Parts: sequence; structure tokens; C-alpha cells
Amino acid sequence: MTPRFVAVLDVGKTNVKLVVHDLETGDDVFVRTRPNAVIAAPPYPHYDVEGMWAFFLDTLKEAAANLRIDALSFTTHGATFALLAGDQLALPILDYEFRGPDTLDAAYAVARPPFAESFTPRLPGGLNAGAQLFWQSHTFPEAFAKVTAIIPYPQYWAFRFTGVLASEPTSLGVHTDLWAPESRGFSSFANAEGWSRLFAPLRSAFDKLGTVTADVAARTGLSPDTPVYCGIHDSNASLLPHLLSRKPPFTVLSTGTWVIIFAVGGDASALDAARDGLCNVDAFGNPVPSSRFMGGREFDLLTEGHAKKPTPEDVLTVLDRGVMIHPTFVPGCGPFPTEKGSWSVNPASLSDGQRTAAVSLYLALMARAAMAVAGAAGPIVVEGPFGRDRLFAEALQELTGRPVLIAAGATGTSTGAAMLALGPDGSPNLAADRPVGGAYDLAGLGDCADRWTG
Repeated sequence: MTPRFVAVLDVGKTNVKLVVHDLETGDDVFVRTRPNAVIAAPPYPHYDVEGMWAFFLDTLKEAAANLRIDALSFTTHGATFALLAGDQLALPILDYEFRGPDTLDAAYAVARPPFAESFTPRLPGGLNAGAQLFWQSHTFPEAFAKVTAIIPYPQYWAFRFTGVLASEPTSLGVHTDLWAPESRGFSSFANAEGWSRLFAPLRSAFDKLGTVTADVAARTGLSPDTPVYCGIHDSNASLLPHLLSRKPPFTVLSTGTWVIIFAVGGDASALDAARDGLCNVDAFGNPVPSSRFMGGREFDLLTEGHAKKPTPEDVLTVLDRGVMIHPTFVPGCGPFPTEKGSWSVNPASLSDGQRTAAVSLYLALMARAAMAVAGAAGPIVVEGPFGRDRLFAEALQELTGRPVLIAAGATGTSTGAAMLALGPDGSPNLAADRPVGGAYDLAGLGDCADRWTG
């Protein structure tokens, strides 16, 4: 019998969530959130996995006391792998924003595979997981020599709950340099470094790995027979409901700290590595031309904690004054990685609503540019937090001339991860997407877009 209530452990870069999703109604019936803390301590900045572990156990216990939990699933951000020595971490799980791997950039440039093989652009810090492993193996050779298994981050949490080791392609294939999407196997680089033999056995995201351990059952009140699914990279979790319910070509914007553009049905051969074009690998193992920029992070930086829903008058003021934001405020990624962000006016001269309007319009322009990098086509579906930004969605529709739909539900990553329990032939119960339009007069947006440059 297909599980109905699936508890999803959802590790985003900014926040960690425990969500119980009802596959029958499509609702999230239980949600708890905490910040994703980074421990700034030796040997390098790393994630507070023990704090997350305690949070997951405590919130599962709370959920299980009030709901029937039929299964567990996992989704996490990418660029993150666990190095195990036996059943313990050989090294802490590195924060991918740490710039330490850049110190070996010259050597890594020689070792890494060509873009035509990995479809991975060179990214700063630890955003290429291959660069993390390269730096860790050279900087901590004694600890690295003890590594018995390398596992992606979703499967690390699955391991904590089941004791079963696994690897899975959506995390292996997300700008890692470790995977060759078109040949569906480890890259020549991963093989040459000897890491491919260390990776845990490959499993499908849809696979049931086992059941919760006796210790987890005792500490949470879950049934010892509770099945545990393999798990999936977060942006690919957001993509999964659309893959199960739409026909290509279409475009999905998975939004959060990162905005990931999935050009489903697109052609990977046109991707531009210098502008953050890349291939993701979907839950079925297929390459998906993609691009990305750190839109959620830029929204927070540019609004400085004073975001306010713009009025139609705010938007007209911004357009009439020609207020523009030029990219980029998170250097090293996105369609304009070498540009330095700037405002055309002093942002302090704007009200909170006007400032937020300018930021939303800027992010729509960034999304259009990133979609061009990915070769995106077809209707556009916005899922995640940006779906609540009506101005962003309406501006994107105006800029592209293509219909923009807002995906139902506020936690796309959790919903997609829960749907792993449906299996690869599942039929998800999805609420109707919402069309956008009509809230704002955007007649002046075209002129602003013509003047907008990186």
C-alpha cells in the first residue's frame, strides 16, 4: 500500500524543516522549522549535523504523537557530501560557501573534467563538490585516507535513520564535476582520483532503503516498520511533481536561497559554462539543462530586512523614475558572475515598498537572463517562496511573453520528496496552478529592460 503521510526532512541552505505531507490531499499537515546553523570552528566551517539530528528526532516525536507517519523521505541542498569512516564522519561536513577550496584552484583546474563531459561550470568555494573533495584530500590526507564511504547529503540523513549506505544521481549530478550526465556514470575525474570506488552503491531516489533503526523508533515513537526512502536533491525534488504531471517543453523555477531554472525538454549542447549554465540530473537519471542565480540571497541583501509588499503606486514610481538594479550582488555565480552590483539611485531615497518593487523587478530580469542561458522554453512554473511575490511573477510574464503559473503549495521541495513514495509511475494529487496578471501596470517595464545591462 502506498504511504499517505510522509515525513520529510528538508535541509535547505538557510533553514531546516520537518514537514509531514499528506499525499492524498496534497497538504502539508505538520511543519517545524529552525535555522541551518554553520559552526565557524576548526577544521573549517561546517554544518551543525548533531543539532539538526536532535531537531529531527524531537520534531518527529512531536509529529508522531499527533499524526500517523507512514514513511520518511529526505531532501537537501546540493554541493554537500559526507565522508564516513565506518559509521562516523571522517571529517565535518563542509559548508559549501567556505572559500578554502579556492586555494587549490590552479591544481583543480588541471584535474577536473571538461565541461562537455560533466556539464559543470567552475564555481567558487565549495560549490563544486569535486573541489571540496580535492581540497579535503590534499589538506587532510590522514583523515581522508580513513574514508570508507562517500555519500551525498540526502543519503547521509537516510543513513542516520536506517544504517543503509547509498548514493543517488540527483546529488551526484548537481555541478559536482563527479558525474557524467549523458553517460549516466562517474566522471573521468572521479575515477582518476579513486573516489568512484568510495561512493556508496547507486540507488534510485524512489528506492525504499529499509526501515528506521530500533533506536530511532524508540526515541521518536515511530513504528519500527516505518519505511525510509532514498531521498533527493532539493531542486530536483521541486521538479519531480512537474515531471510526473506535465509534458515537455516547460520551464520550472525552483526558488529559495537559490533560483534554479530547469529547461525540461531543452538542449544541453548550448549551455554556457561561463554564465552558470549546467546540467542537473532528474529523479529518473535524465540530464536537464539548467541555470541558476542566488536570487533569495540577493533579495535579502537588497531589501536589508525591510521587505514590504509593493503597491501599484510603488511600482509605477519605480518605473517612472527609471530605478534599476544592476547585477550582481553575489559574485561568482549566475548569468553575470563577474559584474559588480549597483543601484541607479540611492536606495535610501526609496520607501520600503518602492525598494522591494525595484528588487522584484531586478530579480525578474535576472530570471529572464538565466532562462536564456538554459535555453528554457514553454510555459513557466514558479514554485517556492518567489511564488508569493506577485510582482516578480507578473514582471517575468511581461518580460518573456510566456505564461507564468504559480505552483500550488508553499514547500515544493518537501512535496517532491514526499512523492518519492508514489514510485516512478506515480500520479500526484496536485492543486491547480495559479495564473498571474492584473495586479500591476507594467507598461513601462520594456523600456527599463532595454536599458538594463550587466
